[in-house]
Amino acid sequence: MRTLLTAILALTVTSSFAAEAPIVIKFSHVVAVDTPKGKAADYFKKIAEERTKGRVKVEVYPNSQLYKDKEEMEALQLGAVQMLAPSLAKFGPLGVKEFEIFDLPYIFDSYAEVDKVMKGPIGAKLFTKLETKGIKALGFWENGFKNFSSNKPIRTPDDLRGMKVRIQSSKVLDEEMRAVGALPQVMAFSEVYQALQTGVVDGTELEPSNLYTSKAFEVQKHLTLTNHGFLGYAVIVNKTFWEGLPADIRATLTTAMNDSSNYANQIAKQETDKALAAIKASGKTTIYTPTTAERAAFRKALIPVHQKMSSRFGQDLLTEIYKETAFKPVE
Repeated sequence: MRTLLTAILALTVTSSFAAEAPIVIKFSHVVAVDTPKGKAADYFKKIAEERTKGRVKVEVYPNSQLYKDKEEMEALQLGAVQMLAPSLAKFGPLGVKEFEIFDLPYIFDSYAEVDKVMKGPIGAKLFTKLETKGIKALGFWENGFKNFSSNKPIRTPDDLRGMKVRIQSSKVLDEEMRAVGALPQVMAFSEVYQALQTGVVDGTELEPSNLYTSKAFEVQKHLTLTNHGFLGYAVIVNKTFWEGLPADIRATLTTAMNDSSNYANQIAKQETDKALAAIKASGKTTIYTPTTAERAAFRKALIPVHQKMSSRFGQDLLTEIYKETAFKPVE
């Protein structure tokens, strides 16, 4: 009898422990912890764990610790990780080409314009397109506007001619580089510093926080604030995993993600300004702000990419964004 009671007690304890074991969410991303995305991921971890009272454990893996750019999406679909925050350029190769519209040069001129598109009907419609890929999108996270860097001054589009410039895998970004005579080089973000250091590539188009935290600025003598493209992210989860969560947990995590998205977007410009100040203070990189005429020359060279690539994402979607932001092709 004593043996039976001991066995029952052990089974009860084991069952109780299993019931109380937290739901683990592996959240993988490719940038540093002190970037807007890195800080927002850690913020989500903190409030998600607090609000679920320990029923959820979020494990954040920054800096490509688990997967590089090209690997992470497949890992999510296979369920090896549960959450990612990939840049919007990553969804084109996945087959949702509409997201490539965010790669267009000068499609946005301000964070306010980005907000109108991402937080409105256009953003919601794009999110639904991911569900056929086994992905549930939970929020847009902003980062900043991209600039050209190199080891020579860049004042005009012609200065980019013949340069090997690292880009993300995107047909739109490829065409953007070709429009100014540059040679696009698709490369994982984790490989950029070494590629610049060894001369495999000559320059980048990065926004300031990623240029700074990756230390890529240390091997780039010049940075020109062209602000020619926007870099944003979508926080996504494995759809099967998400739908299998208890309803109350899912609701709590949704609220936590909404608050984390607001946090990410509030700090985006602040982190950009801090990174630019740090790059300038380092003395390693000369920062140049184009004149009005120089900026107009970059726009004139790059905006034809909109129509050239419109078949990728659809003219109707492009027209919708133009209307939402009051886009003007010519300054």
